[in-house]
Amino acid sequence: MSTFNVPTREEVSANNQAIFDNLNKALGFVPNLYATYAHSDTALENYLNFSNAKTSLSAKEKEVVNLAVSQVNDCIYCLSAHTAIGKMNGFNDEQILELRAGKASFDTKLDALAKLAKNVTENRGRADQEVVENFFSAGYTKGSLIDTIVLVGDKTISNYIHSTTQIPVDFPVAQPLETTTV
Repeated sequence: MSTFNVPTREEVSANNQAIFDNLNKALGFVPNLYATYAHSDTALENYLNFSNAKTSLSAKEKEVVNLAVSQVNDCIYCLSAHTAIGKMNGFNDEQILELRAGKASFDTKLDALAKLAKNVTENRGRADQEVVENFFSAGYTKGSLIDTIVLVGDKTISNYIHSTTQIPVDFPVAQPLETTTV
């Protein structure tokens, strides 16, 4: 099997070097997964534009989706990264584990969102009507539904890239969900 290296700044295109510089300024480092996107001359920029596009979902709601989707797709890199980002957005360890399991007993609106994200991912886009109706009953709109599905796609891209490349996780590694009582 081919192994993927995490490219350094010197190994990527000039456009990706500029993106690396911006990521270093903003985050203090270039996450390994983002660096892996830079094996392509265009994928990193395209992904960051897609990932940072306007949405009706708040940063906290985006993390709900990111955690539920990454758990379904069993992506330890994204689970680790979004556990850290989830904490920065105000979730505690117990809440993060619940969100990964596709629920949120601590917030009915986020619960509906987590359930939808999990259901859409598990069913490859064929959401159960009851889950969709629960999402709308919680106060979300049709626009929110579309934005949630777009975010499921966004996160699935990264999940698949890590699953295929198996590049090293450079965040504190998320604990397995199975060993917890959620």
